[in-house]
Amino acid sequence: MAQSQEMIPPEMATRFVGKDGMVCGKVEKAKYAQSSEGEPTFLYMGGMFPRHTFSARIDGANLGKFSFAPETLEGKDVCVLGKIQRDNSRAEIEVSSAASLKLATIK
Repeated sequence: MAQSQEMIPPEMATRFVGKDGMVCGKVEKAKYAQSSEGEPTFLYMGGMFPRHTFSARIDGANLGKFSFAPETLEGKDVCVLGKIQRDNSRAEIEVSSAASLKLATIK
């Protein structure tokens, strides 16, 4: 993906479902969902769970590819790169490696 890609705010991400994009915003909450299928970690953006507008989903099987715990991104500005999908009424990107997450400076 091109580095010059435009930043999509979390609340606008549903407009880009089906496309590759870079969603950037503050991680309002990071949660390891141990009891959910695939034991994913979610990074909720665009509001607090369950009123968030976007989530990044990291399946438990992919956590070993990270040199850090994704939960440490809570409270930080992050860009998530990947194919934007729909999850109920929200947008979501499934993250398979740390290369898809970047710390950001959001003005």
